Amino acid sequence: MLSAKSRPLIEATLPVIAERIPHITPVFYREMFQARPDLMDGMFSRSSQLEGSQPRALAGSITLFAQWLVENPDAYPEKMLSRIAHKHASLGLDEGEYPTVYRYLFGAIAADLGEAATPEIVDAWTEVYWLMADALISLEKDLYARQANDEVRSPFRLVRREETGEDVVVLTFEPADETPMTPALAGQYVSLFARAQDGLLQPRQFTLLPAGPGQRRVSVRRDPEGEMTPIIHARLREGDVVELSNPYGDLTLDVVADGGEEPLYLFGAGIGLTPVVSLVDELARRGSEREVVVVAAVRSRDAWPLREELAAGVRSLANGRLLSFTEETDEGTYRGRADVGLLEVPAEASAFLCGPLPFMQGVRSQLIDAGVAATAIRYEVFGPDEWLPRS
Repeated sequence: MLSAKSRPLIEATLPVIAERIPHITPVFYREMFQARPDLMDGMFSRSSQLEGSQPRALAGSITLFAQWLVENPDAYPEKMLSRIAHKHASLGLDEGEYPTVYRYLFGAIAADLGEAATPEIVDAWTEVYWLMADALISLEKDLYARQANDEVRSPFRLVRREETGEDVVVLTFEPADETPMTPALAGQYVSLFARAQDGLLQPRQFTLLPAGPGQRRVSVRRDPEGEMTPIIHARLREGDVVELSNPYGDLTLDVVADGGEEPLYLFGAGIGLTPVVSLVDELARRGSEREVVVVAAVRSRDAWPLREELAAGVRSLANGRLLSFTEETDEGTYRGRADVGLLEVPAEASAFLCGPLPFMQGVRSQLIDAGVAATAIRYEVFGPDEWLPRS
């Protein structure tokens, strides 16, 4: 709970901080990595720093947390904190680094605000920072305690490599040592740690696909502009060993389905169909009789990753339908961009979205226009979540 002393100061300075924090966070990261280059090795994504998604996500989360404290003095933004904690845990963040972040973040704030950063204002925002940090530390400790092992990452051997769709490869791993495997839930992801061309260890998160006992299975889309996915595609071969984290992620089937019986719509675009495949598989395993409508947005049938696996999963559902929006017409398809208006989605439906941010923003707006409650729409973002503060 924000103290009575700090609350009016946060309320008064929030507009200024919200305006300046997007300029402050890039400076913070630059200064921190200059002093602590080891943090870039196996912890932070270099490409997320270079293209700015990580600084923007941090900026949005800090201001959202502060605004939430002002408007809801007796509660925390649990959804935002849970999502951040799961991502931190997948990277093995240690609570001892929170003072490091505080030092360089508040140094950047002081430098940006100059004389406006009075001791009283700095103290108030320090309180906000540590309320958020302590909440995350508690959540992350709980996540670590649930695992079947106490390793941040452990070695896995690639045992099968399959091409699917366009520029997508499916990788199946098995443990390369005796580290116990933590059971994964449908919708969760793992961090895969691989070496960049200069030897820097870089993490990337990939949603887990249905897999056999003792296996982890992921799909990786090659991003021609990315740093690590071209390396994974070009260099990773059967027999190679990489490191994987334990499974994390709070958008599991029980959260997405919310225990209801209303129609469930699962929207995926491109590689964003990966969690949809996992959710459909788990629904089928549970023998769900719920109406489940899977909507795939892809450029073409040939570019559709995991198409046969997804179609087989939908066929195994008691009340499943598979629809698609593509640039070509075929049986069961619509031509063009995803158009919720063509689907007759009932207002009581629940929905899950995964894909490029513009796709999810467009579908979410259409669902709300169709009468679906905003609280019944959930989404997954690959990489730093820049949308959460605005969704």
